[in-house]
Amino acid sequence: MGNENKVIGRIPISKVWPEVDGGDFPAKAFEGEVIDFGAIAFREGHDLIAVELLLTSPKGKSQRIRLLEGRPGFDEWTTKVLLDEVGNWSFRVSAWDDEYHTWLHNTEVKLQAGVDEELMLLEGERLLKRLADYSSAKDKKALQDAASQLVKPGKTPAERLDVALAAGLTELADRNPLRNLETLSEPRTVRCERRLAGSGAWYEFFPRSEGATKDKDGVIVSGNFKTALKSLDRVSQMGFEVLYLPPIHPIGTSHRKGPNNTLIAGPHDPGSPWAIGNSAGGHDTIHPELGSEADFKAFVKAANKQGIEVAMDLALQASPDHPWVKSNPQWFTQRADGSIAYAENPPKKYQDIYPINFDNDPEGIFDEVLRVVNKWISFGVKIFRVDNPHTKPVDFWQRLISEVNRINPEVIFLAEAFTRPAMMHALGKAGFQQSYCYFAWRNRKDELVDYLNELAHQSADFFRPALWANTPDILTSYLQFGGKPAFKIRATIAATAGATWGMYSGFELYESVARPGAEENIDSEKFEIKIRDWETALRSQETLIPRVTLLNQIRKENPALAQLRNLVTHFSDDPEVLVYSKHLAAQHNNGKANTILVVVNTDPHSVRETTVHLNLAALGAQGQINVTDLLTGQKFVWGEHNYVRLDSFTEPAHILRVEA
Repeated sequence: MGNENKVIGRIPISKVWPEVDGGDFPAKAFEGEVIDFGAIAFREGHDLIAVELLLTSPKGKSQRIRLLEGRPGFDEWTTKVLLDEVGNWSFRVSAWDDEYHTWLHNTEVKLQAGVDEELMLLEGERLLKRLADYSSAKDKKALQDAASQLVKPGKTPAERLDVALAAGLTELADRNPLRNLETLSEPRTVRCERRLAGSGAWYEFFPRSEGATKDKDGVIVSGNFKTALKSLDRVSQMGFEVLYLPPIHPIGTSHRKGPNNTLIAGPHDPGSPWAIGNSAGGHDTIHPELGSEADFKAFVKAANKQGIEVAMDLALQASPDHPWVKSNPQWFTQRADGSIAYAENPPKKYQDIYPINFDNDPEGIFDEVLRVVNKWISFGVKIFRVDNPHTKPVDFWQRLISEVNRINPEVIFLAEAFTRPAMMHALGKAGFQQSYCYFAWRNRKDELVDYLNELAHQSADFFRPALWANTPDILTSYLQFGGKPAFKIRATIAATAGATWGMYSGFELYESVARPGAEENIDSEKFEIKIRDWETALRSQETLIPRVTLLNQIRKENPALAQLRNLVTHFSDDPEVLVYSKHLAAQHNNGKANTILVVVNTDPHSVRETTVHLNLAALGAQGQINVTDLLTGQKFVWGEHNYVRLDSFTEPAHILRVEA
């Protein structure tokens, strides 16, 4: 049988939002996020309709919120709501015959034309009496009095209408609508998660490098969770809220990779943390050189005390030495010659890693992964950065995340997925709270305008982007050849354009030398322990640390930057001067509007002079505005058109706050 046609209601509601795949998946939101709700609704003829949002909180509190007409001629109705409670919100859209405003509009037109004046007031009297019959006790008499005023002799029809309106008739009618011909949309869900699920500042370091030293023979001695405790001060002082750790588990010895991913490892080479597992244990075990479980718990507790959450890596793969290889060989792909298939991306081979075959014993694999995740949750971990989730079945992630969040709704999963958009979006719909994205490769103004608008306005209902300036795998040519200005530019955009941003240690030291032919640092920390002189760096003015600290401070002091969907791009005459703003209305920010305007020279090699053209309405402003540059403290008076000069070698950006 074919699909039956959808029934159209008495007042058609042809579209509602937010909605993901026709309601198959909940839309995403995070605590404190301002969400656009809306609908396309209309009716036959010229009578007016009213449209309302029927919103129910996770605790069951319901409210009706009047939607306002959007773009003229498109039958759009919209409103913005700040969601302040974690859990599933449900909503429907209600559209109904707005008899009062239809009558008022027709009456004003006819009174102006001198047509049917008394008749229109009689119609109004009858309507107001009906409203009074269904009104609250408080408003009943006021509506009856207004009805009497419309037909009271001694005044012209226009004067009688003015008297009734001056007494607050429209407010009375709006509080007591009849809602005839009410039509309801299908119910939809918005899943509101805690703030860090959608808005935060992340930092990454390898604990084995933090506090590492050299012995008398020049052999590097690994850092550990005790030596890394001191590094928490650095992370906290820069203002980061999440510290992500690459895998902390025992590392395999078979086919261990040497420096720069070479095939031969020396006796002191530590190997890649992503080659998980040896005789000491697997995913549920801590690398002995990093410390004990007690040391890890103490590290997590110390981080939390400084306002930092620890994110663990969940990399579902195994070294040839992993206990799973012996206990559950069916979890891996057996080749025709009896060997186990290792990871490869021809011509590259990763003999130190065995991928898991999720179609072999899926229940056993699921139970084991759930056990591992729950163990680390019991240690205080609430965030998991999932390595290469796009190489595992999407339905596995949907089931795992759902089961974990059923018991621990505060747990966040970040997808480390750089792949086709369809897969990245599917992972978001399956439950991943965040995802890496293509930001690192969007460097020119035109690329950024297109991509930021996509992230903020096309995919935000199901895909939460984390804008990372770099990772251990990503050192783009922009950073390799852009010099120090490139680092400053990328950090500025990452910290202000998205709601979540992140950086990997070394970025603040301008580490930019790449392995030949690769987009990653030479002497990659993935394959060796890196000793950095942080004490000298912290004393030096030749680091990005002051800039990063200031960016995170600006983020904390300006809640508009904690939002994603409020991004608006503006125009400049220069092809490399990027302009965007974020506005948070007063009703969503304790009665005080917050508006930030960012202007960035995206060319790290030049000085740019241009005119910036602003959409003042998007800033909640008109005419001239007073702005303060939060980077320099300078104050300006701006308008619709503004001259800008940005020198990448000194200061490539303005971060302007619109003052009241």
